[in-house]
Formats: sequence, structure tokens, C-alpha cells
Amino acid sequence: MKVKTVNPSTEQILAEYDIMTKEKVAAAVKKSKEVYKSWKKDIKNRSDFVQDFAAELRKKKSELARVATMEMGKVIKEASSEVEKCAWVMEFYADNGELFLNNEVINTDARKSVITFQPLGIIASIMPWNFPYWQALRFAAPSLITGNTIILKPASATIQCGIEIEKAFQRIGLPEGVFQTLVGDSSVAESLIDSDVNAVTFTGSVPVGAKVAQRATSQLKKCVLELGGSDPFIVCSDADMEKASSGAVKGRFINCGQSCIASKRFFVVKDIADEFIEKFVQKTEKLRVGDPLSEDTDIGPLVNENGLITVGAQVIDAVENGAEILTGGSRIGDKGYFYKPTILKNITRKMRIFSEETFGPVASVTIVNDEEEAINLANESQFGLGATIWTEDLEKADRLSQAIESGMVSVNNVLISDPRVPFGGIKKSGFGRELSKYGMLEFVNIKSIRFYDQLVHHHHVE
Repeated sequence: MKVKTVNPSTEQILAEYDIMTKEKVAAAVKKSKEVYKSWKKDIKNRSDFVQDFAAELRKKKSELARVATMEMGKVIKEASSEVEKCAWVMEFYADNGELFLNNEVINTDARKSVITFQPLGIIASIMPWNFPYWQALRFAAPSLITGNTIILKPASATIQCGIEIEKAFQRIGLPEGVFQTLVGDSSVAESLIDSDVNAVTFTGSVPVGAKVAQRATSQLKKCVLELGGSDPFIVCSDADMEKASSGAVKGRFINCGQSCIASKRFFVVKDIADEFIEKFVQKTEKLRVGDPLSEDTDIGPLVNENGLITVGAQVIDAVENGAEILTGGSRIGDKGYFYKPTILKNITRKMRIFSEETFGPVASVTIVNDEEEAINLANESQFGLGATIWTEDLEKADRLSQAIESGMVSVNNVLISDPRVPFGGIKKSGFGRELSKYGMLEFVNIKSIRFYDQLVHHHHVE
């Protein structure tokens, strides 16, 4: 059996790959398990490899960016930026990982009490197509520094990106088996979860995430899930309209709107709604849609035909139920999966777009009476990944940030993942964290060790 990758700009087949068998998956896991014994011993050695890998990413940035653009349609300037950010996350953990993993000494009744952080073993990484390098490497960087070994199952749409990551590790001389990429479809992911791995990390949709969690936890394997998002973008009456409208364009249309932390639901206080919407529409209409390999292009195609159909259906449903199209609202051409950057207003609960995640270049605007109504509507969601608030009043910003039900909030800027701060959500946006020290500690054994001078006799509870 084979799996095909397709160029979303031209709809032409890029490559065909043989789907790995269960036996090949098991062999990869066995190799990973063997090298783990030596890999976990020396953090300075691990840090050196990770630093070398960052340099290799920068060296091959143009080639890597082109592969991503060809496979999933990301515009080339965004693809280049993604590779650069991957180099940063590798350097961040190479520089800070040993500090994050230092033993913690605490006072107890024992002579000495220490908390240590040790690797778990082999981590299965099942990753999506929308940020094919960043999603895989923002997890890999801390896990490798910790001493874990990694087996990556990339999305079927971006198989070559996954292969290129493994090739880059091979070029720097990383010990064989420390990082491996598996090729195939969902059956390979299932075989990987069922194999002798110690934990699983997954980024993707809510339905698939639920299946991954069920499969992993039924075998008592730790898992971290980063799932969908429908992030609110709240514009208060005292917001800077120029900054907020520019942020709206950047936050909604990055990666053709195919980002879990993209701004998706826009709640605008009525006093300034007309001004904000006018600027938002004007700036959106300046976006250039076209060949993603051109440096002048802002918006490329959606990743596949299903994505195009889903977004189109959401817009049609909204219009049939009373939404107004302010700009866009239709496919572009008949070749490639291109859709016009779209803004809708008059959104109501009976529309699919109110409750579903919109994974494409479509923004939905709701005019509210005040910030309290905006918060209530923002929290009326199955998702809780991120949120963006625009206001010049920092006290108000703090109050609203605390009231939002999400794992992350950004004030007066679009939400951006950053190696220095934890990334993750609540509700159906998943559980666990990536990035920062907290992300690093998701896949370690937090072990307490106490040294006593004598037996403690007077305890009666475990």
C-alpha cells in the first residue's frame, strides 16, 4: 500500500510512499530503545548535538522551506520563518535545558531530600501538516535534551518534511535511532502507539486526539494533546484601531488561516465597530493570493480539497442563516485549493461558524455591547486554547485576561508560540503543555529521593 502527497497549488502528485508495516515500526522502536541507554547519559553531549542541528537548519533553510511550501501550500516567506524559529527553539533548549533539569533540594525530616528529573524513554510523536517542522521540533528539542529518544509520525500530507528532519539529524552525526521518522497513514500511528514506546504526544483535531488519548491511556502511557482552537479576538472601546486591525489581519490569515492559535472569532464593542471593521476589510483586501513560492504572495492555497470544501460550506451556511459577507466568500479559480480571504459579520449561534473551528482564511465578526458580553461569548466555546485582547487600559486587560477560559492570552499582540513560555489549552483544546520548562517536564520522571539517618517509627499512614 502507498500514500501520496499532492501539491495544493497545482493538484499534481508530488510523490508516493510505501506505508510502513508493523514489523518495520517495531524495528524502529527496538533501535530507539537500544540507543536510549547511551543517549540519556550525557546532557552536555546532547546539547552539542542540538546546537549543531540548529546550525544545520539555518544552513538548509531555503531547501527545507521549499519542501514545506510544495507539500502543504504555506507561502515561502512563512516557511522560511518557520525553519528559522525551529533553529531558535533548538538553541533555547541547548542553552537552558541543563538548568531546567537541575536537581531540586528541599527540606524534610530526612537528612537530605532531592527531586530529580529523568527521561521517560521513547516518545511517539504524531504531528500535523500545518507547521510540519515547528510542530515536530518544538516537542523534539526539550525531549532530546532531557534524554528521551523520538519516533516521529508526520502527517500524510507532509511526509517529505518529516523525512527531511531525520536527514538533517543524520547529517550532523546524531547517533542512529535517537530520532526516526516513520512513513505511512493512520495505521502506522496506531502501530506506533501500540508498540513499546513510553509516551505519546499528538497535535491535531479533537476527534483524532480523543482516539489517540484513548489508545495511549488504555495502555497506561502518558500523553500530551494539543488540539483545535477557536481563539477569540476581543476589541475593546479604547483599543488602538490601527494596531488592532493590523493584528486582526496577521492573527487570522497567517498560514492561510490554518493555525490552531489563529484568531478566529472577532468580538468588537459596538462603539468602535464601524471603524475597526472598515480598517480590517481594507487591509484584508490588500493581501496577495497566489503562487506560494513567490516572495510577494501573502496567502497560498489550503492544504487539500477537503479543507477547501469545509471552509466553503461554513461560509455558505453562515450566509444562509443571516451572515453578511464583507469581503471574499468564494473559491479562486478552478485549479489549486485557493479561497479568497473572507470576513463575515452578523454571526449568530445557529451558524456552524459560531461553534466550529474555522481552519481557513475566514474571519467571523460579532458586534457586542460591552467587554462583558465579549467575554461571555468568547467562553461559550468547546475550545480553550488562546485569546487576544486589545485595550489601552492595562487594569482592564488584566481583569479580562483572568476571565477568559483559555491556556494562553496575548494583550495588544497576536498570539505567538514562544520557547520561553508554556503552550497549550484547556477544554477540548487538549491537555498538557509544550515549550518552556513546563513543556520539558511533561516527559520526564519526576523522582523524589530521601536519605535518612534512622528509621521513622511513628507514622501510621502510607
